[in-house]
Amino acid sequence: MTVQISIIGLGQIGASIGLALKEKKELLRRVGNDKELGTARLAEKMDAVDRVDINLPNTVREADLVILSLPFDQIRETMQIIGQDLKEGCVVMDTGPVKEVVAVWAKVLLREGRHYVGLTPVINAAYLHEMTSGIEAARPDLFKGGLIAIVAPPDTDSAAIKMAADLTRLLGATPLFADPLEVDGLMASTYLLPQLVSAALLNATMDQPGWREGRKIAGRPYAEGTAPIGLLRDVQSLSAMALLNRENALRMLDSAIAALNAIRGDIERNDHESLGERLSRARSGREKWWKGRLNGEYINDSAPHLDIPETPGMFSRLFGIGKRTKSKP
Repeated sequence: MTVQISIIGLGQIGASIGLALKEKKELLRRVGNDKELGTARLAEKMDAVDRVDINLPNTVREADLVILSLPFDQIRETMQIIGQDLKEGCVVMDTGPVKEVVAVWAKVLLREGRHYVGLTPVINAAYLHEMTSGIEAARPDLFKGGLIAIVAPPDTDSAAIKMAADLTRLLGATPLFADPLEVDGLMASTYLLPQLVSAALLNATMDQPGWREGRKIAGRPYAEGTAPIGLLRDVQSLSAMALLNRENALRMLDSAIAALNAIRGDIERNDHESLGERLSRARSGREKWWKGRLNGEYINDSAPHLDIPETPGMFSRLFGIGKRTKSKP
């Protein structure tokens, strides 16, 4: 039995999924598609996919699993294009940072008998400071030792959930079952907010009085503070994320503005003690988080709050995932 996995979008995440699965290629057929033909051909050359198909319906027609690893503003349109060509039982997963609205799209655009499960992959801490992006940043161990949040709507077929959990383990990660509202809130604070703050920093400094000279001396703090928006390849995707996750985006922006106002108040009052305490708390918090992230301390913090079906799924049968060894008498 050969399982076809179709990966649509061959940037860092999509190509890394393909690379992580290449050791199973005798049982998996990896089909890739990307709007940029050069990117798709590069993915094929680096063995992230077994073959490339430039036609979207052909890419998914025989697929058992379709992974949408696309800029967020392209997910709905792609679902609409492929929706009529998915075979019965096919599972569609996406890796975007907003889940609730994608689940709604899937319910409308996917025919009965086709299933949707959302994935939110967490990148290996070893690669968090890399300045490359896109397919050049793809790595076979990009997800190794980390978490992948699995977001399944309430009526999701249990076999589809099982497939997502098995895929997560094949990628070297631990599944974390989560509610779409919960994931959307978390991603607003850890993914969306840093990029919006980065954009705000640039807009507050560029083309302002003094920028002509300031640009010459801007150093590491400025480079690192503006990196999130600089690494973004698709500004429209960020805009769509903010608008379609509006409530969470506004909540986190209000929180950031309040934190800045608190620092501003300390400076205005010339309150050295309060400002020092505030900055020290931030630095200590960052150090603690980074140490835990590097050491994988957070992996088992939360137990899954969705039951994983006990019956073996497609990947379980193929690769023996989750099989328990018999204890010796």
